[in-house]
Amino acid sequence: MDVNPVLVNPVLVEVERSGFVESRHRGTAVGLAADGGVALRLGDPDAPIFPRSANKPMQAVAMLRCGLGLDDELLALAAGSHSGEDFHVEGAEKILAGAGLVADDLRCPESWPIDPEAQQAVSRAGGGPSRMRMNCSGKHAAMLATCVAAGWPVDTYLDPEHPLQLAVRGVVEELTGETAAAVGVDGCGAPLFAVSTAGVARAFRALVLAAPGTPERRVADAMRTHPQWTSGTRREERQLMDAVPGLLVKCGAEGVDAFAFDDGRAGAVKIDDGAMRARTPVTVALLRALGIDAPGLDGPAVVEVRGGDGVVGAVRPAPGMF
Repeated sequence: MDVNPVLVNPVLVEVERSGFVESRHRGTAVGLAADGGVALRLGDPDAPIFPRSANKPMQAVAMLRCGLGLDDELLALAAGSHSGEDFHVEGAEKILAGAGLVADDLRCPESWPIDPEAQQAVSRAGGGPSRMRMNCSGKHAAMLATCVAAGWPVDTYLDPEHPLQLAVRGVVEELTGETAAAVGVDGCGAPLFAVSTAGVARAFRALVLAAPGTPERRVADAMRTHPQWTSGTRREERQLMDAVPGLLVKCGAEGVDAFAFDDGRAGAVKIDDGAMRARTPVTVALLRALGIDAPGLDGPAVVEVRGGDGVVGAVRPAPGMF
């Protein structure tokens, strides 16, 4: 019987506890040089994946092209996965109010804040999960505001055949240079388009190299200027962008990370088993392999493994991979 060979992605990350490697995470990573050529390739970065929230900057580009009128921190919020902190909620409310809409118009699911301190504050106040605290509420508010600006229906804004979602698909395919291999539904309910890890890296590179004032560059600049709005006060993406001026970073669920530097170097990561703990150490290692480094990257480079009240190990790149 003939069996088609399947590429097994390499082990990118090891989880060491007390000197013993107890877990391993396989995945793919790709790094692009400043000229766009492939500088580093691990595993199969040409296989289609769901980029999950790494799609959001591309979605924001589509919204700007369709008439969305946001800038600065609110545009960063529209392109981000926020932590559910109070200022994120206030920003999403401002986007909705500007379009004459309210929280009940959102179609994202209810959720607790990602940020532990924000979650505790909501709980102490007697609150619970809500659509506004959901990490995608900024994007959904912006999608609704885009529909209002364009004169499109708001009730069906998540339908894959809605004019907004068709525009999003067009931008994703344009910036990645690929035709979507599949269409799915993201965790927030929005349509999701499968493209390759390499395609995501190309898209992020296109964002930072676009001419000033274009939708692509506006999104990249807003995210880099206001990283706390794309993620949160205590999130890794903010730490990375604070550490390296000119760096754009966006994560996605199921172990996805994508980045681009202002000179055109770019990269993307997909962890096969979806482990979120593995993505940032790989991203930092990939940045350094491309020659992008700074002391502030030391913290995110290694995820602590705890035992009892102490640190007994680490989640870190597998030896010899980068």
